[in-house]
Amino acid sequence: MKIVIVGGTGLIGRRVGQILQESGHEVVAASRSTGVNVVTGEGLDDVLQGAHVVVDVPNAPSFEDGPVMEFFRASTQNLVAAEEKAGVGHHVVLSIVGTDRLPGIGYMRAKARQEEIVRASGIPYTIVRATQFFEFISALADGATEGDVVRLAPVLMQPIAAADVSKAVAHIAVGDALNDVIELAGPDALRLADVAADLLQATSDSRKVVPEISVGYFGGTVTDESLTPGHDDRVTRQLRGATSFSAWLNSIVRH
Repeated sequence: MKIVIVGGTGLIGRRVGQILQESGHEVVAASRSTGVNVVTGEGLDDVLQGAHVVVDVPNAPSFEDGPVMEFFRASTQNLVAAEEKAGVGHHVVLSIVGTDRLPGIGYMRAKARQEEIVRASGIPYTIVRATQFFEFISALADGATEGDVVRLAPVLMQPIAAADVSKAVAHIAVGDALNDVIELAGPDALRLADVAADLLQATSDSRKVVPEISVGYFGGTVTDESLTPGHDDRVTRQLRGATSFSAWLNSIVRH
């Protein structure tokens, strides 16, 4: 089976590609570094020739409201148009748990638009909404740092290891299109401020985490239902990653 991974050189795309190649599939990584530009459409027709599945996991070049919306709008429209011409039978898109519940966050609005375009395309699809990755907690802490203090909301979340996301996406890619949304989360519900504090302590980082609900999440207001799975009646399929945060934390400390 030929599987094209858009964003195939990124954190998730690279791991998905490795898993699929080890299973005997023909995998093609599509990114700007490989001559494919989804925003302009350059290279899409060629790379999708003979493709059975597209795994859609690109990284947006900006988190600013306008650019991120334009990126996901243009890239997804170009992608589904090229897929239709190529006869692609399954579009797997990686999205975010809580996308529909956080319209005040520009990135979430852009991901919601991406999902809308995929649903309306007529191409069989599966949308995988994942929770925050363990690997991005340090970036959240860095973005919330003032001097030696890290101010983060003590909001409930259910973060997941990128390796578990990659395994799930690879498994879904070789299955039948569900024309539905799957929620993918880690095994434990944890509070963002606590997770960040544990990470800093484990890595001998002297910064102090101060829980402060007013800071929200990427500028948006959040509750304990915003970033956790199980709060959307339209989502009936849920998967759980096997790696706990403590196990992941121990693994990075050992290395």
